[in-house]
Amino acid sequence: MTDLVVRNAVILTADPAGTVIEGGIAVENGRITALGQVPDRAQEVLDAQGGLVMPGLVNTHCHAADCLFRGLVENLPLEPWLQTVWKAEGAILDADTCRLGARLGYAELLLSGCTSVMDMFWHPESSAAAGAELGLRVSTGGLFFDFPGMDGKTADDRPRDAEAFFEAHPRTDRLLPGTFPHGAYTVGPENLKLAKAMADARGALFSVHCAETAVEQATVRDSYGTSVVRHMDALGILDPRTVLAHCVHCDDEELDILARTGAVVAHNPVSNLKLASGFARIPEMLERGVHVTLGTDGAISGNDIDMWQALRLAATLHKAASGRADAVTTRQALEMATINGAKALGIGGLAGSLEVGKAADFQVLDVSRPHAVPMFDPMTHAVYSASRSDVVHVFVDGEWRVRERELVVFDMRETLDEVRALVPAIKASIA
Repeated sequence: MTDLVVRNAVILTADPAGTVIEGGIAVENGRITALGQVPDRAQEVLDAQGGLVMPGLVNTHCHAADCLFRGLVENLPLEPWLQTVWKAEGAILDADTCRLGARLGYAELLLSGCTSVMDMFWHPESSAAAGAELGLRVSTGGLFFDFPGMDGKTADDRPRDAEAFFEAHPRTDRLLPGTFPHGAYTVGPENLKLAKAMADARGALFSVHCAETAVEQATVRDSYGTSVVRHMDALGILDPRTVLAHCVHCDDEELDILARTGAVVAHNPVSNLKLASGFARIPEMLERGVHVTLGTDGAISGNDIDMWQALRLAATLHKAASGRADAVTTRQALEMATINGAKALGIGGLAGSLEVGKAADFQVLDVSRPHAVPMFDPMTHAVYSASRSDVVHVFVDGEWRVRERELVVFDMRETLDEVRALVPAIKASIA
């Protein structure tokens, strides 16, 4: 018998044809077996009450454990902001607090309908453990940083730690290991190439901050005589398994390089706006065929990790910045947050759209409230009107993760108390 049937839904599949189906979704052994017409009987039946069913969102750039420092550092550009952030992280973070923060962040993501995340942070084993506790898909792995890190490690420790992470965390559908150098201004050429080689040897992912600010561009140019993207291209580390966070400051030739190499750009509009980093040239990237995805960055730079806010900004701010109402279409914005993100994580055949045979990673949104009525086009509603407060149910592999707006896999009360207890020490760390 079918494991799960969701009835009475409007299904935004986010498939290549942009199909919208009225009816239901059937799930067996974690996979979608039918869309539209579904069996009459199942082990469990959910009445969506006319709600919008759509894929779980995919966040391709996050620092989830930085939720511990939400709202701590304000009104600074990236470089001085980072100095304060790193001071706080250095005082507070260890394997246990990183796991605590990652758990907090992953709970926030799941409750807002995000089912997959690429997460760069200290103590990645803690992120992996928190991901297993909460039950979403997580890509994380060894961090590379040439200076003494907030985890007490040195540059010499990084390759060994990355190797140990790969050994301890083989790839599964839920855990996608990789290597995560911080950036070209904090990691030298040899270590960037080493991190990429380690990932390539395993067919794994590789992610790095790239051209986030004008100061970063100037620093890299002063050090290596060229711009960030050109520098990375010369090192041979750009390809479709490379996820570049930000890419705000890129000239035409650099955009061409991104298109030629197939490197992925993780667009983070919230933190780019709040840190005054600038406007990524997303319309020009899309015109060139660059693979653009969507990220939230960390809650310390955007105050939350809300993919719906990132989605709406990605769809709107480039219209105003370019003076073109069609600069980013509704469809393109949705793809950034769903199928493009899944493809970037190497799970495009598994997640990112609702199709028969794919994993049942989906969310059910309430569309009965005043801001959702009338709903002429489900895709337009998802991009421009929906919000995390609309998310009622969330499934990963057909298993409940959020039910009636509450986590069902983990009781967060103790975690929230532990985070609150850290507040005095966090405040004191930057006093």
